[in-house]
Amino acid sequence: MTTTLSGRTAIVTGAGRGIGRATAILLARMGANVVVNDLGSAVDGQGADSAPAEAVAKEIREAGGRAVSNRDSVAEWDGAGRIIQTAIDTFGGIDILVNNAGVNIATPVWALDAALFERVCDSHVKGTFFCTRHAIPHMMAKRWGRIVNLVSRAGLIGVPENSAYGAGKGGVFGFTNVIARDLAPYGITVNGVNPSSTETRMVLTAVETFRRQGGDAAIRAENLMKVAQKPEDVAVLIASLCSEETGSINGQIFFVAKGEIGLFQPIQIGQRTSKEGAWAVDELVDALGRFQPYPLDTPYGR
Repeated sequence: MTTTLSGRTAIVTGAGRGIGRATAILLARMGANVVVNDLGSAVDGQGADSAPAEAVAKEIREAGGRAVSNRDSVAEWDGAGRIIQTAIDTFGGIDILVNNAGVNIATPVWALDAALFERVCDSHVKGTFFCTRHAIPHMMAKRWGRIVNLVSRAGLIGVPENSAYGAGKGGVFGFTNVIARDLAPYGITVNGVNPSSTETRMVLTAVETFRRQGGDAAIRAENLMKVAQKPEDVAVLIASLCSEETGSINGQIFFVAKGEIGLFQPIQIGQRTSKEGAWAVDELVDALGRFQPYPLDTPYGR
């Protein structure tokens, strides 16, 4: 491997399992010092356990890399600060931040209670903001940094029964778009990665739920598993965006499905109508009927 992160320090949140774990291990293999952060909660954000983060850090160290574990919550301001401080205290700096941590429980909006909505959104929106806000003064001082945020089609185009997750990931999408522009003058890039169906706890939990429901839901479960990629397929894209060589890539949202890598176009106006002067309601009702609505099913099948 010629692309190296030697001398760089990376923080990966939610790195005890799945995509975060695969990313932490790959960054370490590329020479980075790694802070392995994971609260160790259940998929819905309940509970805490230091074992997952420490297991990954130990695995990296046993392979000859440098890693330390951290189990603070990204969704707490002080906790996020301690995550970044762990990198400063242990390795003397912070160069790379991968905002991967997040929780979810899929449920239709009429069954979603306020506490669960807040917990899911906090893990994504607050977690991404808090960690980023604590990290960027250190990156700005050295005028170099790489931030990669995990986004989802739930927030980009919509996935049924994922309103909290969609709101959270949609917030991360908007946040990524803005801060990429804020931080560009300081040599800091901010990009998003949208994985297709991946073998993570979150997806596997959803698959088991679909299977129990039977019928069309069970078919959906099997289709998800047929196309599901490994976490390592996502990690390689994340790691590539953290390299010196990809410094010209900023404010972009990438899609990854096994060997397929895609770049999303910015949101554009696809259909238009206009008239001279102000619209009246009756006129506009008629004009709206001439638009061709876009289908609510997923534009890409994974």
